[in-house]
Formats: sequence, C-alpha cells, structure tokens
Amino acid sequence: MPTYAHALPVQNRLLATLGEEDLRRIWPYLRKVTFAQGDVLFEPGDDVEATHFPCHHTVVSLLVITENGEEIEAATIGREGAVGGIVSSGHKPAFGRALVQIPGEAFVIATTRLEEAKAASPRVGDLFARFADALLAQVMQSSACNALHNIEQRCCRWLLATHDRAGGETFRLTQGMLADMLGVQRTSVTAVATSLQARGLIRYRRGRIDVLDRRGLETLACRCYAAVEQHYARLLPEVEAERAKGR
Repeated sequence: MPTYAHALPVQNRLLATLGEEDLRRIWPYLRKVTFAQGDVLFEPGDDVEATHFPCHHTVVSLLVITENGEEIEAATIGREGAVGGIVSSGHKPAFGRALVQIPGEAFVIATTRLEEAKAASPRVGDLFARFADALLAQVMQSSACNALHNIEQRCCRWLLATHDRAGGETFRLTQGMLADMLGVQRTSVTAVATSLQARGLIRYRRGRIDVLDRRGLETLACRCYAAVEQHYARLLPEVEAERAKGR
C-alpha cells in the first residue's frame, strides 16, 4: 500500500497537514494542472465545481467585479490554502472572479469529492472550516484597508503578502496588474513603485519585482498585513508549522 504522506509532494501546505488516513480519502481524485498568468478559475455566478490547491509559487487572487467592470482584490491565496468550494455544499455560485496572478501548478479536486472527505472525517472538516475563517478575516481586513489606508501602505501590504506566497525574492507582476488589484490608477502605482525603488526596497524591471528590503516594506505597510498573518497562525498553527519548515 502506498504511503500517501510521502507520495504527495509537499507543495501545498494545507494538504501537507493532512494525515495518512485523510490523504487516502482524496489522493485518488487529485490531479495536477498548470496555470498561466491571467487564467481564470471561475467567474461571478459560476457554479464552483472544483477546488484548487496552489502549489510552489502559484498565487491566485479573489476579485470583486464592480458595475463598470473594474477589479478589486479581496484576498490572495497561495500554497497556504485553497480556492473554491471550501465550506459550501450543493450549488456553489461564485461571488467574484478567481484569477491566477503568478503562474504555476496546482492540485485540483472535484468539490463533491472534497465534501465527501469532510463528511467522512471531522479532522478534514475542521481544517477547512478554520481555513474558511482565516480567508474571511483576510477579506474583511482588505475591505477595511481599502477604505482607510493610502496607496503606499496598501501596495506594501500586497507586495508582502505576494512575497510570502511566491516563495522567492522575485515574482512576475506588471504595474497595470498591481493597479487593478488595488483598484487605483496605474499612474498612482507607478509613483509608489518609483518611490519604493528609489529607497532601495524593491527593483522593478520588465514586469518583474525584486524584493530587496522586506523589513523596509514591513515598516511602510499598514497594520493590516500583520493582523491577517497573525490570525492565520492562530487558526492554523499546523499549516504555519509547514511554513517554518520551509516547505
């Protein structure tokens, strides 16, 4: 009999916390997919039939779409979590758009299969309920941040969150994409990026951002970033432990 805990690459921290027995429930139904930057996992109103677990450096944004078609990011999800069909059962209409910001691989499973695993195992159900709580906290904090804090603070918060999930000092991101995520004009983001680069905190080149001084970004970012990270660590200490291992 295969040892699922070893067979499953430790590429998504949420999956990595599942024990052998619980992994056995979902392993036959997991498959690997590769996403390009800009791929859409679902649109508003879609029935969310699949749950995705970003791997390695893949980052997905949950976006709220305004009446005039503008996008504003509500949450950022990487290998610490999952996208789609987390707590609901039956018909699961999406409220927003799920957009791949940083390309890469993900595990995907039919949401009905995940629901079966949650029903069969209180441990799996509890894990995803706690992740849903952490995701809701991020959405709530993002709403407050967008209303209360200036563009530089919000930009630094977003860079830190993405840096965490991208798993490296460099990630692909255009200023236009960042402006869309923050719901501001591109000229505003250009001004902030130029300022951060002049202070030696980042380097921006051809759609790529290098984080040069993370501590400096943390100093400029609003309290929202730390609040969300601390809440996640309290809710999901076992997932945080996977990050401490560098996995």
